[in-house]
Amino acid sequence: MADLIRTAQYFKVQIADTSGTLAHVLAPLREAGVNLLAVHAFPRNRRTQVDVVPEDPAAFKNTAKPLKWKMQGPKMCFLVDGDDRPGALADLTTQLASARINITAVTGRSAGQGRFGAVLWVKPRDVKKAAKLFGIE
Repeated sequence: MADLIRTAQYFKVQIADTSGTLAHVLAPLREAGVNLLAVHAFPRNRRTQVDVVPEDPAAFKNTAKPLKWKMQGPKMCFLVDGDDRPGALADLTTQLASARINITAVTGRSAGQGRFGAVLWVKPRDVKKAAKLFGIE
């Protein structure tokens, strides 16, 4: 089966780099029934940047707005689902490299039961070019 690659909106939220802060961000989303397709959190400038890919961006924004989160977005990323195999991520990154598209960030993982998933970020100016490369129009 071919990989399923799609664009998705994501939002950047800056939080304190302290124990429990991420849980306090995720809890109200859970309580509001906001399903997250991906979450990527990492340290940045003495804080933590959290990239959130909601299934329903409008529901995410409606939940986040009253909480007065300082967020940026929506921005675009690529979600990948496919059959796990050696080199699955290498195949995708090679395609982008061949088209001279720089990858800003990537998160990939085995999803169990022979599946893998990835989130790929490219510069905003390269989103359309990468989408065309992946056959997303």
